[in-house]
Amino acid sequence: MNTPFTSAEAQRAVELLASRPLVRLVTEIDDNGAIPPRRLAGTLPDLSTHQLRSASDTARAHGLIRIAPGTGLELTEAGMELADLYDAMASWARRHAVPAPVCEFSNRIRHVLDLLAPSLTTERADGPSPLSGDVDEAGLARPRTLLIQWLADNPQVARVFEPEPVA
Repeated sequence: MNTPFTSAEAQRAVELLASRPLVRLVTEIDDNGAIPPRRLAGTLPDLSTHQLRSASDTARAHGLIRIAPGTGLELTEAGMELADLYDAMASWARRHAVPAPVCEFSNRIRHVLDLLAPSLTTERADGPSPLSGDVDEAGLARPRTLLIQWLADNPQVARVFEPEPVA
């Protein structure tokens, strides 16, 4: 399955999706439901105010969360699909004890995204596998397919937002 991403776009997407604050925000809402207004800092106390603001602004800008009147921050359809993708990646990483037998969920996501990043570009998608020999390539096929599909459905994640020219 080919992707329409250049190396730079694939790297941007991986950096965004592997962001610890974004992973924490998306998975917290997925696991526990909407975050009420003004409860973000109390819900994710391990993140700084700047990280919380950046993660919520980024998630809203990319259509992953929305503010629902009366409930607070909730996942959009794209956000729910991203949470499922994170679960698939973390499941593979746990089975293979990477990057370590015991580690934080977001570190597992980062590790899997880093493994998959080279295979996301149009230049490498049809070539030989960029995965090292000690990686369970067959097991990574499902997370890779899910990631490629999610990126195809959400191309804004890899694109640089440029203001429209003023006429």
